[in-house]
Amino acid sequence: MGEPLSRKQEMTTRRHFIRQTGCALCALAWPAGADEPSVEARYYEKLPHRKIRCLLCPRRCVIDDLERGYCGARENRGGVYYSLVYGQVVSAHIDPIEKKPLFHFLPSSRAFSIATAGCNVFCKFCQNWEISQSRPEQIPATYLPPPRLARLAKDQSCPVIAYTYNEPVVFTEYMHDVADQGRSLDVRSVMISNGYIEPQPMRDLCKVLHAVKIDLKAFTERFYKELVSGQLRPVLDTLVLLRKENMWTEIVYLVIPGQNDDRNELTGMCRWIAAELGPEVPVHFTRFHPMYRLANVPATPLTTLTMAREIGLDVGLHYVYTGNIPGDEGESTYCPNCHKRVIHRFGYTILENRIQNGRCPDCRALLAGVWE
Repeated sequence: MGEPLSRKQEMTTRRHFIRQTGCALCALAWPAGADEPSVEARYYEKLPHRKIRCLLCPRRCVIDDLERGYCGARENRGGVYYSLVYGQVVSAHIDPIEKKPLFHFLPSSRAFSIATAGCNVFCKFCQNWEISQSRPEQIPATYLPPPRLARLAKDQSCPVIAYTYNEPVVFTEYMHDVADQGRSLDVRSVMISNGYIEPQPMRDLCKVLHAVKIDLKAFTERFYKELVSGQLRPVLDTLVLLRKENMWTEIVYLVIPGQNDDRNELTGMCRWIAAELGPEVPVHFTRFHPMYRLANVPATPLTTLTMAREIGLDVGLHYVYTGNIPGDEGESTYCPNCHKRVIHRFGYTILENRIQNGRCPDCRALLAGVWE
């Protein structure tokens, strides 16, 4: 799902984007009559009768000729599978990296954030449903090839490109190629994802990405089935894979009243993270606000978020945060050794960063993260 778009950001037009970035070079991103090639998908197998099986996400859709998979972003054309969203950017915006949220990856960095249409799950609480639940032909897009996007980020003084707002798994090929181009310009790439992806595509992405934020939406299969139209197990498998690949990873858990806020469920999840991923993986418990198909569900009580954070700390996680409540002490980073505050945050803004060469300035303990 990614972090929420504001209404102003939802469908960024060419003119709007140039105005936002304030840079005439942005106009070069969309030359008149730009070629918009169809790009063959990289993860599928051919079946008899011009059918194909998609191998990108755990759905493994079997798709007839001239039909699409669940995500709507890929199409079988005569037994050849094509991406319909390669280079088709529907939203582009410069965000603080803290909005993703990534708290332990290049703090205060500007992240050039992009999205296409489409998603491979259906979250009833989606914050960006206008683009994630749209097919490519239903939403305006602008063609932006990988070299141009990477250069645009560099020219805008953005050390990071973030693939976000919708589910970047559906534009895997584009994300991979942009990230690869970015490496040559010393621009890093971060994936903001639901983690619903097959192992091989994720391994391939790990070769070009620098960090991943996973939305772990609950810790029960019931929740995933009823509210996400997906499964929990593949997401856990992705998290374990990222750990094995030494990919910097942070986890976000949107706490929804009456759905995934049970104390035992939260305790079990935190224990699993500590045991399978390690205590240094940051976990963000964020506040739910009424949205989309769950507009009748109240916002998360602050006491529930405090409880969730305390559970995480009690089971031994080192970095546990609360989100969507500006000013809460759970927004800041504390040294797990001496417990002194090392990064003071208010919302997406860093008020003070005391980390010195990746260490606590008071006790000199090494702090997990990618700090420079």
